Amino acid sequence: MRLRLVKQGTAFDFFSRPKLWLGISGLLMVLAFVSFILQGLNYGIDFRGGTTIRTESNQPIDVGVYRDALTPLGLGDITISEVFDPNFDEDQFVAQIRIQSQEGTESVTGDMIDQVGAALSAADPGLVLPFPSVESVGPKVSGELIQTAVIAVVLAIGAVLIYIWLRFEWQFALGAVAALVHDVILTIGIFSELQIKFDLAIIAALLTIVGYSLNDTVVVFDRVRENLMKYKKKPLREVLNLSINETLSRTFMTSVTTLLALLALFVLGGDVIRGFVFAMIWGVIVGTYSSIFVASAVLLVLGVKRDWSKPDANAGNQFGNVDA
Repeated sequence: MRLRLVKQGTAFDFFSRPKLWLGISGLLMVLAFVSFILQGLNYGIDFRGGTTIRTESNQPIDVGVYRDALTPLGLGDITISEVFDPNFDEDQFVAQIRIQSQEGTESVTGDMIDQVGAALSAADPGLVLPFPSVESVGPKVSGELIQTAVIAVVLAIGAVLIYIWLRFEWQFALGAVAALVHDVILTIGIFSELQIKFDLAIIAALLTIVGYSLNDTVVVFDRVRENLMKYKKKPLREVLNLSINETLSRTFMTSVTTLLALLALFVLGGDVIRGFVFAMIWGVIVGTYSSIFVASAVLLVLGVKRDWSKPDANAGNQFGNVDA
């Protein structure tokens, strides 16, 4: 017996009020933008700049103990991760500690490094001092990282626009890009509103969300294209409803199974990846929503060529048979 989250033969009407859904999505995007303008993002060390300390010990490292030892120093945002390398000796245990830049200075001072060493030595008697490596990242480098991150997201969305345009038609491309911009802006907005730490891992999550949302949108659009050629006289709204209902089971199955894995990581994965996993959970939810209520609604508003019998009916669709 096959498991179905959605009954076969569903006939939900998703477009009784398409402009209402677009209006709600537009309002949410405006609120996200306003939150970003008023509050900004809680940038992590990657974007603020700071100091990276590499520690070495001859006994196993407990990241929680290290964090508890450094908390009383009041250094702000601190990221601690254990480093694994097959070339390490059996009694060589390495950790990487990242401390945000302190107000008025580009890096942690020498006195503060000594305080960090003293605090960690008290918590870990096997700690090797002085630290093997201490490196600082200034505000200039951090600013370049922000610029590069923005360029990466914009180029990804631009590549999607070109791909969908070649594979389908320009109306499909605009619908897909509208959905991706919607997902990215709402994700940035929720991070701004909740003031969750925003670092390079979140940029990776944004690019992953773009890929996930695009995959779901392309599945729906591919079925829409098939049904447009199959039902040439049926109104576009009915074709869209039919196509979404036919792919609804697949959409929900993919989203639910992905969310189950992400929820397990969110609960059990620890603080290091919690921000990334939260972004992915939010992205899966809004990505599923946008593929139906944003991308398809934009397509309905724009309209699409229906006369496939003319010689130029495939204009803008010449790569439609190319496998993704």
